Amino acid sequence: MVVLPASLKCLKLVVQLVGLVLTSTILNLDAGFDSKTNRKLVQQLKMKPNIKENPRNRQTPKRGRKRFFDSETYKLRYIIERVFAWEDKFRRLLIRWERLHCRHMAFHLIAFTLMNLREFCVS
Repeated sequence: MVVLPASLKCLKLVVQLVGLVLTSTILNLDAGFDSKTNRKLVQQLKMKPNIKENPRNRQTPKRGRKRFFDSETYKLRYIIERVFAWEDKFRRLLIRWERLHCRHMAFHLIAFTLMNLREFCVS
Protein backbone atom coordinates (compact mmCIF):
# COMPACT_ATOMS: atom_id res chain seq x y z
CA MET A 1 0.00 0.00 0.00
CA VAL A 2 2.92 2.30 0.61
CA VAL A 3 4.21 1.79 -2.93
CA LEU A 4 0.87 2.60 -4.63
CA PRO A 5 1.50 6.35 -5.23
CA ALA A 6 4.92 5.72 -6.76
CA SER A 7 3.55 2.83 -8.82
CA LEU A 8 0.76 4.98 -10.20
CA LYS A 9 3.28 7.68 -11.16
CA CYS A 10 5.34 5.07 -13.01
CA LEU A 11 2.20 3.74 -14.68
CA LYS A 12 1.30 7.25 -15.85
CA LEU A 13 4.80 7.74 -17.24
CA VAL A 14 4.81 4.42 -19.11
CA VAL A 15 1.33 5.04 -20.52
CA GLN A 16 2.43 8.44 -21.82
CA LEU A 17 5.55 6.95 -23.42
CA VAL A 18 3.59 4.18 -25.11
CA GLY A 19 0.76 6.49 -26.15
CA LEU A 20 -2.14 4.68 -24.49
CA VAL A 21 -5.19 6.29 -22.92
CA LEU A 22 -6.29 5.31 -19.41
CA THR A 23 -9.48 7.36 -19.38
CA SER A 24 -12.42 5.43 -17.86
CA THR A 25 -10.44 2.19 -17.46
CA ILE A 26 -10.99 0.15 -14.31
CA LEU A 27 -8.21 -0.48 -11.78
CA ASN A 28 -8.88 -3.52 -9.59
CA LEU A 29 -7.52 -3.36 -6.04
CA ASP A 30 -8.32 -5.47 -3.01
CA ALA A 31 -10.01 -4.26 0.19
CA GLY A 32 -6.67 -3.37 1.78
CA PHE A 33 -6.42 -0.37 -0.56
CA ASP A 34 -9.83 1.00 0.47
CA SER A 35 -9.08 4.56 1.53
CA LYS A 36 -10.04 8.02 0.40
CA THR A 37 -6.48 8.92 -0.63
CA ASN A 38 -6.02 5.77 -2.72
CA ARG A 39 -9.31 6.33 -4.50
CA LYS A 40 -8.34 9.94 -5.24
CA LEU A 41 -4.96 8.86 -6.61
CA VAL A 42 -6.65 6.48 -9.03
CA GLN A 43 -9.29 9.07 -9.99
CA GLN A 44 -6.57 11.65 -10.73
CA LEU A 45 -5.43 9.34 -13.52
CA LYS A 46 -9.04 9.46 -14.81
CA MET A 47 -9.47 5.77 -13.99
CA LYS A 48 -12.27 4.08 -12.07
CA PRO A 49 -11.12 2.50 -8.80
CA ASN A 50 -12.78 -0.90 -8.40
CA ILE A 51 -12.00 -1.48 -4.73
CA LYS A 52 -14.07 -3.74 -2.54
CA GLU A 53 -15.25 -1.76 0.47
CA ASN A 54 -13.53 -2.77 3.68
CA PRO A 55 -16.17 -2.75 6.43
CA ARG A 56 -13.59 -2.53 9.26
CA ASN A 57 -16.00 -4.02 11.79
CA ARG A 58 -18.65 -1.45 10.86
CA GLN A 59 -22.08 -2.23 12.32
CA THR A 60 -24.08 0.28 10.24
CA PRO A 61 -23.66 0.99 6.53
CA LYS A 62 -21.72 4.08 5.52
CA ARG A 63 -23.75 7.16 4.64
CA GLY A 64 -23.66 8.88 1.27
CA ARG A 65 -23.75 7.62 -2.26
CA LYS A 66 -22.45 4.17 -3.05
CA ARG A 67 -18.97 3.89 -4.50
CA PHE A 68 -18.38 2.26 -7.86
CA PHE A 69 -17.80 -1.49 -7.48
CA ASP A 70 -18.18 -4.10 -10.22
CA SER A 71 -18.16 -7.56 -8.64
CA GLU A 72 -17.76 -9.38 -11.99
CA THR A 73 -14.59 -7.46 -12.80
CA TYR A 74 -13.37 -7.95 -9.23
CA LYS A 75 -13.69 -11.73 -9.61
CA LEU A 76 -11.09 -11.60 -12.40
CA ARG A 77 -8.47 -10.77 -9.73
CA TYR A 78 -8.65 -14.39 -8.56
CA ILE A 79 -7.47 -15.64 -11.93
CA ILE A 80 -4.35 -13.49 -11.78
CA GLU A 81 -3.64 -14.39 -8.15
CA ARG A 82 -3.98 -18.07 -9.01
CA VAL A 83 -1.44 -17.77 -11.84
CA PHE A 84 1.02 -16.08 -9.45
CA ALA A 85 0.52 -18.93 -6.98
CA TRP A 86 1.18 -21.50 -9.71
CA GLU A 87 4.32 -19.60 -10.70
CA ASP A 88 5.56 -19.72 -7.09
CA LYS A 89 5.52 -23.53 -7.22
CA PHE A 90 8.57 -23.41 -9.48
CA ARG A 91 11.45 -22.99 -7.04
CA ARG A 92 13.87 -22.00 -9.74
CA LEU A 93 11.80 -18.85 -10.35
CA LEU A 94 11.35 -17.85 -6.70
CA ILE A 95 14.99 -16.88 -6.34
CA ARG A 96 16.60 -15.59 -9.47
CA TRP A 97 19.68 -17.77 -9.88
CA GLU A 98 20.19 -16.93 -13.53
CA ARG A 99 22.46 -14.02 -14.35
CA LEU A 100 21.29 -13.59 -17.91
CA HIS A 101 17.83 -12.11 -18.39
CA CYS A 102 17.12 -14.25 -21.46
CA ARG A 103 17.71 -17.45 -19.47
CA HIS A 104 15.50 -16.28 -16.63
CA MET A 105 12.71 -15.49 -19.09
CA ALA A 106 13.23 -18.87 -20.76
CA PHE A 107 12.59 -20.57 -17.42
CA HIS A 108 9.43 -18.46 -17.08
CA LEU A 109 8.29 -19.68 -20.49
CA ILE A 110 8.97 -23.27 -19.49
CA ALA A 111 7.00 -22.79 -16.28
CA PHE A 112 4.04 -21.24 -18.11
CA THR A 113 4.14 -24.04 -20.69
CA LEU A 114 4.01 -26.63 -17.92
CA MET A 115 1.11 -24.74 -16.27
CA ASN A 116 -0.83 -24.75 -19.52
CA LEU A 117 -0.12 -28.43 -20.13
CA ARG A 118 -1.28 -29.23 -16.60
CA GLU A 119 -4.45 -27.19 -17.08
CA PHE A 120 -5.47 -28.25 -20.58
CA CYS A 121 -4.22 -31.84 -20.76
CA VAL A 122 -6.15 -33.13 -17.79
CA SER A 123 -7.19 -36.70 -18.51
